[in-house]
Amino acid sequence: MDFRELIRARYSVRKYLEKPVEEEKIELVLEAARLAPTAVNYQPFRLIVIEDDATRKALARAYNRSWFYNAPVIIVACGVPGEAWVRADGFSCLEVDVAIVVDHLILQATELGLGTCWIADFKPDPVREALALPAELVPLILIPLGYPGGQPRPKKRRQLTELVYRHETKGDRAI
Repeated sequence: MDFRELIRARYSVRKYLEKPVEEEKIELVLEAARLAPTAVNYQPFRLIVIEDDATRKALARAYNRSWFYNAPVIIVACGVPGEAWVRADGFSCLEVDVAIVVDHLILQATELGLGTCWIADFKPDPVREALALPAELVPLILIPLGYPGGQPRPKKRRQLTELVYRHETKGDRAI
């Protein structure tokens, strides 16, 4: 599948088959994440792979949707603030770096026939407790991973003309 087909095929999966994900595919997904670019190549992230039922179900306290914790694999993408590159004005690239890592992960999963869903709307404290996370790790994104058990809904996207502006200088205003 070429890249345009891949990005069109990727969608937020909210139903997973009760089929285990092969270790080789998990490794390929994790390798894609490892290869993602980060600011100054600091790689301020850690990925935690969860496959056991007890821990997946414990994460229901963080995000209580059965389709989420019934996925055969859950990956928790954490940031490490102390390792992130910080711009001179104080802007930390931590969240940007983790977002790029997760994007590489989910696109690789799609290419392998796996489904994912990007979850940021969760309670971090139950995640910390369920995984006994050290203080330096900040859980940022939860990613269920597995074989899709349904079909995607049509994608609704704004028109390119609403999202992109060509820079033109007219007088003292840009745009």
